[in-house]
Amino acid sequence: MTAALAQALASYWRRHPLELATLLVGLMVATALWSGVQALNAEARRSYAEAAGLVSGGARIVAADGQRLPLSDYVALRRAGLRVSPVLEGEWRAGDVDLHLVGVEPMTLPRGAAPIGEEAAALPAFVLPPGRAFAAPATIARLAGRPGLPELVASGQVPEGTLLLDIGRAAGLLGLPDRVSYLLAPAGTGVPPAFADRLTVAEGPADDLARLTDSFHLNLTAFGFLSFLVGLIIVYAAIGLAFERRRPMLRTLRALGVPARGLALALLAEILALALLGGAAGMAGGYLMAAALLPDVAASLNGLYGAHVPGRLALDPAWWLAGLGIATFGALAAAGDSLWRAFHLGPLAAARPEAWLGALRRRLVWQAGAAVLLCALALALLLLGGSLLAGFALMGALLLGAALLLPGLLALVLAALGRRAKGPVAHWLFADGRQRLGGLSLALMALLLALGVNVGVGTMVSSFRATFLGWLDQRLGAEIYLSAPDGAAAEVIGAALATTPGVTAALPIGAARSRFAGAPLEIYAFTDDPLYREGWPLLAALDRPWDRVAAGDAVMVNEQMARRAGLAPGDALAIPTATGAWETRVAGVYSDYGNPEAQVLAPVAQVRARWPELELRRLAVRADPASVPALLADLRGREGVDVTDRAGLRASAERVFEKTFAVTLALNTLTLIVAGIALLTGLLTLAEQRLGQLAPLWALGLTRRRLAAIELGQAVALAGLTALAALPLGLAVAWVLTEVINPRAFGWRLPLLLFPLDWARLFLFALATGALAALWPALRLARAAPADLIRRFSDER
Repeated sequence: MTAALAQALASYWRRHPLELATLLVGLMVATALWSGVQALNAEARRSYAEAAGLVSGGARIVAADGQRLPLSDYVALRRAGLRVSPVLEGEWRAGDVDLHLVGVEPMTLPRGAAPIGEEAAALPAFVLPPGRAFAAPATIARLAGRPGLPELVASGQVPEGTLLLDIGRAAGLLGLPDRVSYLLAPAGTGVPPAFADRLTVAEGPADDLARLTDSFHLNLTAFGFLSFLVGLIIVYAAIGLAFERRRPMLRTLRALGVPARGLALALLAEILALALLGGAAGMAGGYLMAAALLPDVAASLNGLYGAHVPGRLALDPAWWLAGLGIATFGALAAAGDSLWRAFHLGPLAAARPEAWLGALRRRLVWQAGAAVLLCALALALLLLGGSLLAGFALMGALLLGAALLLPGLLALVLAALGRRAKGPVAHWLFADGRQRLGGLSLALMALLLALGVNVGVGTMVSSFRATFLGWLDQRLGAEIYLSAPDGAAAEVIGAALATTPGVTAALPIGAARSRFAGAPLEIYAFTDDPLYREGWPLLAALDRPWDRVAAGDAVMVNEQMARRAGLAPGDALAIPTATGAWETRVAGVYSDYGNPEAQVLAPVAQVRARWPELELRRLAVRADPASVPALLADLRGREGVDVTDRAGLRASAERVFEKTFAVTLALNTLTLIVAGIALLTGLLTLAEQRLGQLAPLWALGLTRRRLAAIELGQAVALAGLTALAALPLGLAVAWVLTEVINPRAFGWRLPLLLFPLDWARLFLFALATGALAALWPALRLARAAPADLIRRFSDER
């Protein structure tokens, strides 16, 4: 009986290969998009873990002011009995290759804390000239033939772009002979009371990165989950249609003695087999998608957070198993309703074929009720939820509620239009459109979600682009920006520029580091000039804020810091420094788009008084535009000087911006494509059933070509109405992104700008999607043989 039952169930798919392909495509797409996004997140987090695990072993003791520690603190702590080991990190450039140097002291380093080789023969080679450095094989290949480097040894434990070497050699390359970045201590080590005023135990860099990048990974996960749901809509529709079409066969099997439990188990085994087949293909597609998008993800993380992720994809078996598991779970969730009905199917149940997924009227009431509950949940999350996760839940409730409301809204619109229609064909057209909603509601809901998210994300990105470029024009007030090898070189260049014809000012710029509220803080040291007073974008400020800052009575803070610490103009502020807290006030809050860290803006003299070793390596040069080309040519001829003009810096920032959002826009496009596939598969699987419904109209005199045109027009009209409904939904999504999610994720708020031309293009895309999805079924109808229509008409009677 088991073999006969399996043959009976499989015979349906042999007779309906298009429905089988639809189901498998849905599983493949859903699994590919979900697993691809998870692969991207896993690769990024693996890179963070590698960076943190390169030098591990317990607590990290750092300076309270965020600066590098003097070597004397290491000596003092060792004399106090603490088993600490110094580590020096910094960025270094070898020709055109940027490297992250990590210097360790092998004699005090805890066992296993770094992959340097701890046998007796390895330590002399690591320490003594020419020394030894460990690096990833790809890094070694990029550094081949570069002079001035120690012997390079390949290590799979060192991230790409990083060199692990002796601390003395790292100090020489970085020009920091008496400084260390932090002290590695056993877990649970505390700072002795004598050092508590200037030392603290801090989180590792991976913890900082994980906190900063959580919003980005949550955003990717949300996109992957949305695409997964859209793909499951295809699966749910295909399984539901197959159940309705197989209902007579299932009833016959029950009448022949197949028990309900056995029938349900056979259908369950069928679904599991299809899930594994579609899931395996989807995992391969997800791997290819992740490999294609990984460079854009790496650019996004580097542009937004300064996180370095290598452009390679290394996936473990757990990822494959998790992907197959999510494919199986999704298939079971999509098939749950059909399996339940099969289990409760009686042997004498009448064969009552229903429209695809049942008549729409029986679902409108509960869908509307569920939509109201979801909208209430969204309102509660908006008013009461304060976390980033609550913001994404708010957007999810909004999207799902709108999707559930769509079929009822379309039915009301079609009913209103039908009442105004004239002629029997027009009346039938709108009535038939309402009837078709029963079969196309899920596909149209998927299209609504994809279009709504596209409008929302596109509006947010376009608003950010316009705001960011305007902000750049304000911030980049100088004609030339340059960076010198050290502060002395910058001072010499600045003095020379001060007497150069055409130069009106050469303004030194520097940066000091500290920590505030447990997070990194940058103190931006500037030279007072109309460049800042006239162009720096302020969001809120006291009276005469720049005069207060120039006098040393107050500082400016960026929006990120103001939001996280709840600061407003006039509030008191205590900034940790090496010599104690810097007591000051907030004169104003300025916009600082794209910066993940808190930042303070203060005059050079005030910063140098608290950080005496501050180096002013950068200059903002104000010059007559006519003299800029000659100045650039002269400055670029100086060794070690990095020079760019305002236009070049703006263009570079634009390129970083576009790369930053490339992955988001790519996932947005993929979601639209999946929604189009859902509509296509819905129309294709209903095409055969539609022949029986349209045959009477053909018998009444409507030509096959006119019927095909009606089919095409209905699909385009439904897609157009869905696109119109997606516009307010997309604007609501854009508002949630800019007013709720963005401030909670990044600490700054964007103005919401409107782009009607983008909406028009998306509306045309929706119409084209409806037309392309209906084109094949319409052509099949136009070419249907009259004998087939007569047979269908007779069968329906």
